[in-house]
Amino acid sequence: MIEIKKNNLGQDPSPYLQQHKTNPVFWQIWSKEILQYAKKNSKPILLSIGYSSCHWCHVMAHESFEDQQTADLMNKFFINIKVDREERPDLDFIFQSSFQLFNQTSGGWPLTIFLDENAVPFMAGTYFPKISKNGLPSFKDVLQKVGDIYGEQKEKIIGQANLIKKSLDLRKNSVLKQDLEPILDEVLINLDTVNGGYKGAPKFPMFNVFETFLYFFNKSKKQKYLEPVSLILKKICSEGIYDHVEGGIARYTVDENWLVPHFEKMLYDNAQFISILSKYAKVNKNNYFRDKIVHTINFVSKNFINKERGLLGSAFDADSDGQEGKYYIFNYEEIKNIPEINRYFDVNPKGNWEGKIILREISPPNKDTITALSKLRIKKTKPFFDNKTQLDLNCLWISALTSAHSVMPSERYLDQAESLFNKLEKTFNNTSLYHCNSKSLVFLEDYAYFINCLLDLHDQTLNQEYKLKANFFCNEVVKKFYIKEKNIFQKNQMSQNDIFCKPIDVSDHTIPNGNAIMLTNFTRLGLMKEAEVLSKSLNGYLNVYKSFMLSSLRAIDFFNEIMSGKKCDEKGCKT
Repeated sequence: MIEIKKNNLGQDPSPYLQQHKTNPVFWQIWSKEILQYAKKNSKPILLSIGYSSCHWCHVMAHESFEDQQTADLMNKFFINIKVDREERPDLDFIFQSSFQLFNQTSGGWPLTIFLDENAVPFMAGTYFPKISKNGLPSFKDVLQKVGDIYGEQKEKIIGQANLIKKSLDLRKNSVLKQDLEPILDEVLINLDTVNGGYKGAPKFPMFNVFETFLYFFNKSKKQKYLEPVSLILKKICSEGIYDHVEGGIARYTVDENWLVPHFEKMLYDNAQFISILSKYAKVNKNNYFRDKIVHTINFVSKNFINKERGLLGSAFDADSDGQEGKYYIFNYEEIKNIPEINRYFDVNPKGNWEGKIILREISPPNKDTITALSKLRIKKTKPFFDNKTQLDLNCLWISALTSAHSVMPSERYLDQAESLFNKLEKTFNNTSLYHCNSKSLVFLEDYAYFINCLLDLHDQTLNQEYKLKANFFCNEVVKKFYIKEKNIFQKNQMSQNDIFCKPIDVSDHTIPNGNAIMLTNFTRLGLMKEAEVLSKSLNGYLNVYKSFMLSSLRAIDFFNEIMSGKKCDEKGCKT
């Protein structure tokens, strides 16, 4: 029995939910039981989705969720549910899509979304301030108005549910096969030819896009596909988004020059960074990029380990001591006397961000300089570490290690990959896979990336056990996630869907899309009948959502090349 007039987040192991367990808000955990309660009692739902290393999630928590007056309004009008987007990516996907439908722009975190008593969304926002500012209404005003409107227009709001469901259905055309390079060429138009990445700010690495460019360069040898990859990797490795002291990259930068990061560090970004950098290092033999691979792998291997399991956690917060980026930035006075610091970094007495210095590399620093900077940093409070272990992201890291091994076998990264996989298998593969803390929850990406890392390990070791396991789990993923009438995988298990519609996703997000990964898995395993059906299905979505489907573009081309009798990998294809 759920205690409604109580904050129940203390029962959940999620570090993000634990951060909110003392809020005066009567937070509930997403469950079929709480959804049934809302329906039975005709109560609308306020759903708040975020994650532990999200800066603006913390801001809204301190301003509103810790405020008694705000909490009183939330508790009066709504059933309040808090969700960790990393533990429930299916919920995050559907409700981010709902935000985009309502607002005709991309969403973000914290996601603040209002649901009717049947858990169908009717209004959505992201961050709301405590006091109205910058064109945003105060959160208390929003709560009052939404509460009043729902009370006055409940039947009308509930009546629009079918329209919302229909609007969220993905569109598809009848195209089964098409030329793919023209789609890639359209993406080139939107790229920043000076700073790298997409034009404008903020700047996200979007590694899946540039890995697709690198794939097509290796296949075609067209320089137009290599140039944007070279540019973005050079910029990321030298600018402020890269942590020149410890290694690794931040989530994104707020400026177009890659200088000022939003300082959180995510496992999924760093895994994709290593993957593309390793593949690029086969094209560009400069040791500079190999040094960045070693530096970042050392950082992740040392700092991202969950000590309880020996597996990898999820993310480091942007803030420490209540200040964004405090751990990563320096004062001029504390670094000015480091020998030759100006030779290696752009150090100005006035700073380059709010009077402080974000390290920007001029030339590769020597060990003494990094040691001196490390001694200064070690005195600072380290940001909070979200230690929850996600299956898909650990598999993504294993694949990154196998990529690094193929470039630098002497570093023994394959040993690290196999050791991590053994720990992963013992933890997550008892009878069937699961995503994170709850053994009843598993998602398409967990299976897709688990199979993918098995195939990567097989390719490097030629151990047939890995391939046999990959085949077994391919059968399992089809049983649990594949919608035969649509020839597509849905994001959560078909038998356990607790959302108002089926979460079918073909777009890339923070990691490449699960359907794209499964197409590549089918192709690598020689399951060409299954691959052909899925390839045709993804082609039908491609013309509608092409700018969001670059991983599928690569997967479809890989399938086409194999079907035509060529032997292909990231290096290219042979007849």
